[in-house]
Order: sequence, then structure tokens, then C-alpha cells
Amino acid sequence: MAIVLLAYLISMRYRTLGRTGIVVSNLCLGTMMMGAWGSTGDVECRAMVDAALEAGVNFIDTADVYAFGESEELLGRALKGRRDDVVLATKFNNAMDEDPNHRGNSRRWIFRAVEDSLRRLQTDWIDLYQVHRPDESCDIDETLSALSDLVHAGKVRCIGTSNFPPEQIVEARWVAETRARERFACEQPSYSVLARGVESSVLPTCQRFGMGVITFSPLNGGWLTGKYRRDASPPEDSRASRYPDHFDFGGAATEAKLDAVERLQRIAGETGLSLVHLALGFVLEHPAVTSAILGPRSAAQLQELIGAADVDLSEEVLDAIDAVVPPGTNLNPGDSGWSPALPASERRRRRP
Repeated sequence: MAIVLLAYLISMRYRTLGRTGIVVSNLCLGTMMMGAWGSTGDVECRAMVDAALEAGVNFIDTADVYAFGESEELLGRALKGRRDDVVLATKFNNAMDEDPNHRGNSRRWIFRAVEDSLRRLQTDWIDLYQVHRPDESCDIDETLSALSDLVHAGKVRCIGTSNFPPEQIVEARWVAETRARERFACEQPSYSVLARGVESSVLPTCQRFGMGVITFSPLNGGWLTGKYRRDASPPEDSRASRYPDHFDFGGAATEAKLDAVERLQRIAGETGLSLVHLALGFVLEHPAVTSAILGPRSAAQLQELIGAADVDLSEEVLDAIDAVVPPGTNLNPGDSGWSPALPASERRRRRP
């Protein structure tokens, strides 16, 4: 009853994914916490999918590497009998085991990875198949050629990228157009109030090419829930507590983030919103953004997040946010997602 009431009260909004003609909800159910990484099993996963669909979410994003296939398996079971109700996205690239060829963006691995994902998801096709990150060892034409063949075979409807820097988005576009390959329809970057670096180049590049943008970590790993505070350890159930090496609580950017969150909480209070809804509303206001990925661990968390679907922020509120974190700024450089960065010293110095 609570789920049905929530669906009635929320006005889900929908946008076209780039120029694909595929219409998706502006909130996307992310599944990284489904399975061992979030300690959630079949019952809770199905409850999350039920809540999402009842609220009008028609977009679900996963990846083969999430709990090393378990997330896709749980999602496949939860979607049984209603596969046609969702736009289903998954990703490949990350190592799935110790075999050096069970990773990357080669044709050899892509053809194996897609069959594995199709089997785990219990489906005949994937709506959006995304390259989880660039592969410096692989020619982008090798990747685009393989993905184009999957589209032509009907196993994949459209293709996208994740964590691609703007120069590689441009290179992929050029290769696709000059060699008659399928073009990437969208990009999935990290984007939040505290991590705005993509505003300077990635988002404008996507707009220029008519690509959709699906943002991950819009709450910056839990920072924008207000759960992390000065002189207190992260809550035991938080991602910072469970994966300390993956999040930056206690790192160099901690004080800057704590200061920013305190100021943002005041703005949210003055606006009559929760900090979570302010943060999600901010991401959805950018004209390049198609959908923001939510990463709940339970149906209860999802119901709290999903109310942001119809949040509108005024110019005054957006200006106030800009005063806290200037446009194009990452408070922690590590929040930029995958980056080639500076190579190790032995790679950047020529030796005789």
C-alpha cells in the first residue's frame, strides 16, 4: 500500500536518451548494492525493483562486475515476467577473474562478456551496453567494431561509455563516423554537487554530440546524505565504513566536504527540501543530464530517494549552491572517476 501511494504522489519525469528515441525515467535504479557488495538477497532486490517500477522508474543500470555477476543474476530473477517494462543497461570491462583475457575492451572479451550478461540477466537483448572504462591496450575501433556487430545481431539495442574523458569521447565519435561503426549514444560519468569537474568538458562534449548523460554517484558516496560528521566515525552500515579504500572519509578532502555539506544543509532547509533531494535535484537540473542513478541498499532507502524525481530548483538556489562549490570543481580530485592521470615514473621518463 505504501508503495502504491508513493507512486501516486510522485510525478516521474521522462527524457529521451540522447538521439536513440528511447525514453527513460529521469531517475535510474542502480544495482551495485544488489548482492554481496550490499548484503542484499532476492527478497530485498525484488522489493527494490517493485518499488521502482511502481513509482514509474523504467530504467535500470547494472554491470557484470557488481558482486562479480551476482547483481545481474539477482536482477534477472527480479525482472522475470516483466523484462519488457524496463530499459535495461549493463556494462563490461572490469576483470571478472584472474584470466588476463577476461577483462578489457577487446572483441574476444566483449563477445564472451555479453553472452555471460545475457545469461545472468535471463534476457535475449540488452537495451544499453556500456564500456565501463577505457582500455589503453585496445584500439577503440576494435571495441566499436565488436559492439556494432552486437547491435546488428540484435543482442544490443544501443551502446554507451562510462568514465570516458572528453578527448576519448571525441576520438570514438570520429572513428565511428569515418569507419561506419555504431556511435556511442551516451556517457555515464560521476557527477554531484561535490564533484562538478565534468561540467567543464565532459558534459558540454556530450551536448555537442547529442549524447545522453547518465550520472552515477549523485550523492557522492553518501556524503550528500549528511551521514558523515566531524569527530565521528562513519556509520557502520555506510559505504565509507564497509569500503574505506574506495571512499575518501578521513582523506585530505574531508574538511572541505564537511564544510560544504554543512552549508548545503542550510540551503536545503531554507528551500524546504532534504539534503538528498537538493543534491539529486541539482544533478537533474543540468541540461546535459538525462538520468541520475540511485544506488539504494533497500526498498526503504529507494522510497526516500525517489521523491526527487519532480524536484525543481530555482535560479537563486542554484546560485547559492555555486557559491558553496564553484562550477567545474571537484572538492576531491579522486572523484573524477576513471582517469589516465599521470603515469608511474617509469612510464613517463625515457630510459636508455
